[in-house]
Amino acid sequence: MTPAVFQIPPIFDYVATFMWASSGALVGIRKHFDVIGVFVVALLSSLGGGLVRDALFLQRTPVLLTDPVYLPLIGLTTLLLTLFTVPLTRLLKGETVRKIVDLIDAIGIPIFAVLGMQLAEGQNLTVFGVVFVGVVNGTAGGLLRDVVVGDVPAILRPGQFVTLFLLLVCVVFIVLKRHAAVSAPQAAWAAIGTFFVLRALAVRFNWKTRSLLPESDAGTHDA
Repeated sequence: MTPAVFQIPPIFDYVATFMWASSGALVGIRKHFDVIGVFVVALLSSLGGGLVRDALFLQRTPVLLTDPVYLPLIGLTTLLLTLFTVPLTRLLKGETVRKIVDLIDAIGIPIFAVLGMQLAEGQNLTVFGVVFVGVVNGTAGGLLRDVVVGDVPAILRPGQFVTLFLLLVCVVFIVLKRHAAVSAPQAAWAAIGTFFVLRALAVRFNWKTRSLLPESDAGTHDA
């Protein structure tokens, strides 16, 4: 019998968490943070979306405090990157890290967005609220990371399509599950596959959002 709830193997969850934590830790290292700073950035990069989802929207104990693996895993990631900072920063240049993160994001972002929406559906939220929680679950980690390291969050700047694609696939999941009599796992994989294809196309053809105010006009108004 097809399960009614979409689930992922715990090993995938932990591998994705490790990779996101590693990418966040590298950002902290390149910003010349100390070990505590690197740990905080790694934590927010990997678990920030779930933290915001649980503590702010679903008002439940954050899963990072109830799962015995997450915090030790982030600590171990921080320790490894601290011990091997010099060789890793030489080996993993900015472009390499970006490509690795893009691949992880293309798979992980929609998966965790769908998981967030399933949790939100159990809280009697409106359909708009469920979709919003899904988008936040997928993007809040990067937002918090950028704020902490002093960068303008990537979600706010023109760049390759990510958030709009995520919003689209969150809607796809809801429509398939609620209005097309598709099971949750099937709807989830359809949404995940759609996001992966769209993200790959955006990278291949460099599809980007644009600033609402052209640079030339911004300079005129600032003057």
